[in-house]
Amino acid sequence: MKQWRMIDTGLGEGAWNMAVDEALLQCYTQEELPILHLYRWENTISLGRFSALEKSVDIGQLRKHNIGCVRRMSGGGILVHGSDLSYSLILPRNRCKEGVKANYRYWCTFLLRLYEKLGLKAHFVQESGLEQQHSNVCLAGCEPYDIAIEGKKMGGNAQRYTRNVLFQHGSIPMDLNETVFQSLFLEESGMKSAASLQKCGVEISYETLASLLTETFCETFGAEVLPSALSQNEEQNAKALFGKKYTQEGWNLYAKNLYSQA
Repeated sequence: MKQWRMIDTGLGEGAWNMAVDEALLQCYTQEELPILHLYRWENTISLGRFSALEKSVDIGQLRKHNIGCVRRMSGGGILVHGSDLSYSLILPRNRCKEGVKANYRYWCTFLLRLYEKLGLKAHFVQESGLEQQHSNVCLAGCEPYDIAIEGKKMGGNAQRYTRNVLFQHGSIPMDLNETVFQSLFLEESGMKSAASLQKCGVEISYETLASLLTETFCETFGAEVLPSALSQNEEQNAKALFGKKYTQEGWNLYAKNLYSQA
């Protein structure tokens, strides 16, 4: 039985969620238990590390509607949040597969099984017959190991590697609020053609979904989760990252990180 530390930080603004994710990664050492982190979002768009915001999003509309905007430390495209459950995995690279694609395939397997438990037939895009295409906007693109249900893309997942650690996070959309988000985009958002649990006829609470996700994760990887809270060091790091990086327009809008912990 492989033990994992499980941390559920609940509902938070995007800047705090991303600060916690990075703090967990920064504080992690290979000798510690790997981490499963669960969290929810206030209405936010998150940007990949190299996303070009002004190409895809009307910043004026973003501010007018008071929608949060945060840049992730991971890659991938621009993704909407607000009616979704997110997870993060942090584990030593010596427990990983060789190669990025192999890791996506392996560590996203529990999501396929989760959707199966919800009565949905989910496949990786490269096995679903969907045309693969790249986009600056997550839901408008289709990468090989994105997940598709009924021929429609479901959520998104992204990774970040350090020398010794793999970090992966992703989102399970319960609903896609086009009323809130559609007017923000200057190019195809992918929202109308993307899948969500609600569009697939699945009605479920956050609490039940989080419990089912955890159960499926344990079954898939032969894991046992030990509920935990942020350590004092992790919380201090998260607060510093929140104030000096993830709430700063230089980082969120223009990918300029002026904060160094050195």
